[in-house]
Amino acid sequence: MSKKHIHDCIKDSLEDYFQDLRGAEPHAVYDMVVNAVERPMLEVVMQRADGNQSRAAEWLGINRNTLRRKLLEHKLIK
Repeated sequence: MSKKHIHDCIKDSLEDYFQDLRGAEPHAVYDMVVNAVERPMLEVVMQRADGNQSRAAEWLGINRNTLRRKLLEHKLIK
């Protein structure tokens, strides 16, 4: 059995989303996708990095302050 790539999962989900709209106009698709992907990505990376924000930021390719802001926005830290 072959593994499905992340982009294939996202594409399939978006196709389902548009089908579910049944012709209605979509709204704020970009923000919807970013919000749907960002939180679980942060959760998994932080878990894999054992909560080390510096390591997680490096893995994500973002600044540690940006990571901290995103963790706060998603209420993953206080």
